[in-house]
Amino acid sequence: MVKLNKIYTRTGDGGSAGLVDGSRVSKSSLRMAAIGEVDEANAAIGVAIAALQQGEVADRLRRIQNDLFDLGADVATPGEIDGALRIVAGQVERLEREIDDMNASLGALTSFILPSGSAAVSALHLARTVARRAERAAVALHESDPLNPQLIAYLNRLSDTLFVAARFVAAQEGGDVLWQPGATRR
Repeated sequence: MVKLNKIYTRTGDGGSAGLVDGSRVSKSSLRMAAIGEVDEANAAIGVAIAALQQGEVADRLRRIQNDLFDLGADVATPGEIDGALRIVAGQVERLEREIDDMNASLGALTSFILPSGSAAVSALHLARTVARRAERAAVALHESDPLNPQLIAYLNRLSDTLFVAARFVAAQEGGDVLWQPGATRR
C-alpha cells in the first residue's frame, strides 16, 4: 500500500504563504492575490474544457493550463533566481499564432458580442473575464514589485485567446450572440 503525504502543513495557519525563494508573505499580499487569480483562471479554463470535451480548442486549452502553472511559479518566484521557471516569449508567440489561426475563419466583428451561447461558449467567455482579472492582479503587483514582462504579455494574450476561442466555437454552433443596443427599451 502506498502511503500518501499529508496535504496540510500548518505553515499557513498564521496567514502567510511560502514563495519559491523560501520567503513568506501575507496571504493578503498583492503577490498572493495574483497567484490566486491565475489559479482561478486555470480552473475556469478547466470548466471550459469540460464543456468542450474534445477537439482542437480543448487541446489548446490544456496546453494553456500547463502554461498557467509555469506562470504561477513565475509569480511565486520574486527577484532573480538562477534556473527559475519563467514565462518566455515563445509561449506568448504560440498564443498569438493560435489566435490568428482561429480568427482566420471568423467574420469581422460588427457588434459587441454577448458572453453567452452554448455551455462551452459561455464557459470560454467566463474564463476570459477571469483571465482579465488575473491580468489586472499581476499588473497591480508589477507596479510595486516588477514581474517578468513576458508574464504580463502572456496574460494579455490569454484573454484574447479565450475571446477568439469563444467566437470560434460559437461559429461552429451557429454564430455569436450579438448585442442589440437599446433592445430592452422596445
